[in-house]
Amino acid sequence: MSDYPATQTECSKLKAEDPPSFGRTQSRRSAVFWEGSRNGKIRTALLSVFSFQLLAADPNATEATSAGFSNSGQPVNRPLRIVIAGGGTGGHLFPGIAVAQEFETRNAASKIIFVSTGNPLERTVLSKTGYSLQTITAAGIKGRGLWNQVKSVAKIPKGILEANRILKKFSPDLTLGLGSYSAGPAIFAAWLRRIPIVVHEQNILPGITNRILSRFANRVYISFENTKSNMDSRKVRWTGNPVRRELLEYSDRHAEVVSEHSGNGLFTILIIGGSQGAHRINTAVIEALGDLEDKEHLHFVHQTGNADEQPVKEAYRRNNIQCTVQSFFDNMAELYSRADLLICRAGATTVAEITALGKAVIFIPFPYAADNHQVLNAGTLAEDGAAEMIIEKDLSGQILSKKIAYYAAHREALNDMAAKARRFGNPAAAKNIVDDCYRLLDT
Repeated sequence: MSDYPATQTECSKLKAEDPPSFGRTQSRRSAVFWEGSRNGKIRTALLSVFSFQLLAADPNATEATSAGFSNSGQPVNRPLRIVIAGGGTGGHLFPGIAVAQEFETRNAASKIIFVSTGNPLERTVLSKTGYSLQTITAAGIKGRGLWNQVKSVAKIPKGILEANRILKKFSPDLTLGLGSYSAGPAIFAAWLRRIPIVVHEQNILPGITNRILSRFANRVYISFENTKSNMDSRKVRWTGNPVRRELLEYSDRHAEVVSEHSGNGLFTILIIGGSQGAHRINTAVIEALGDLEDKEHLHFVHQTGNADEQPVKEAYRRNNIQCTVQSFFDNMAELYSRADLLICRAGATTVAEITALGKAVIFIPFPYAADNHQVLNAGTLAEDGAAEMIIEKDLSGQILSKKIAYYAAHREALNDMAAKARRFGNPAAAKNIVDDCYRLLDT
C-alpha cells in the first residue's frame, strides 16, 4: 500500500480530469458559466437531475481500492471559503464539524458554512458551534414508497436552484459533501458552477447518494480501509472518519481523572442510541435491569431519545440502580471518557469515535440501516475482538445482563477489547482530509 500521492502519473491523470477552475480563478469562470443559463444550457442540465438520485453506480467503473494516506508535507495554509453540504443525522453532521474545526485550526480567517435542510438536530448542534446553516429543499428517496419518491425527485430542481443562490453569494473555494440526501443539490450546484468538490463516505459500504456524487467529485474520502465500492479508484483516498476535536482533547486532558474514576470500584455503562435514541435498546436494557446483581457497583448513563425518557427513568428507579438518564446529551466528550463499557448502535461516526478513544463496546446494529451497513461496520471490529456485536433479532434482556455482568467482573477482557478497538481508530482523519484539500486546490 503506497503513500499518497502514489505516482506522478496518477497525479497527472487526476489533474487533467479535475475541473480547470481551482483556487481563486474559479469565481470569474463560474460567473461566465452560470450566465450560460440564459440560452438554456443550465435548464437542460436541471431537467436531467430528475433521475439524479435514481441512478445506480456504474457497474463498469473501475473497482475502488483503498489507498494508503500519508501526512508528510505541509500545505500552504491560506484562508479558504468552504461549503459543507449534508447532515440530517449526527453520523453525517459530526464528521463535517470535525473537518470545519481543522480548517479553522489551519487558518482562523477561513469562512465555513453548512448547507442542509435545517432539521432540529442540525439547528441545535450548529447553533452551539457557531457555524452558519443555510437551508435548502431536499427529501430522501430510498425506501420511502413510490409516491413519496416521486415527490422527493420533484424537489430536486428547487433544491439545486436554492443551493446555487447560496454558492453564488458565498463564492466558495471548495464544497464538501457528507453523503446524506441533502448533500445532493448542493454538490450538483457546485458542479454546475465548476467549484471543486470532495465527498466523504462514513460507512464501510457507500450509500446511494455518495455513489452518485462520486461521479461529480474530484476526491472521495473513505473511512474504512476495506470500504466496498466500485467508485473510481483514482479519486479515492483512505483518510479515516473525522472525530470532533473536543472528544479527542477531553480524553487527553482528563486521562488522570478517568483513571481515578476506574479505580473507585464503580462500573459505568454508557448507552447511546444515536441522536434520536433507540427504542429496542431501551426496552432490552429495561428487561436486563432486573437480572443484574451487584447493583450498588453499577452506574448507567443512558441517552434515550424523547419518547422513552420517562419509562427508562422509572425502570432504573424501580430497580434501585444509579443512573443519569436524558433524552440527549451535549457533553459526549466527558461521558465517553468516564465510560467503562458502551452499548450502542454501529453508525460509522459512533464507530469512529469509539475507536479513536479506545473504548470497549457492545454494538447492536440498527437492522434497517441502508444496505445493512451497520452490521458491516460493527462486524469489522467484532471479527478482530475489538467489539462485541448482538444482532437485534437475538437481543434480549437476559443476554444483555450477562454481557454487562461479565465485563464488570473481568476488567482484563474489557481492557483488551478497548486496546484492540484503539488500533482501528484514526484520530488524524480530519487532518488527513484537510491536508489533501489544500493539495487539491493548490495543484
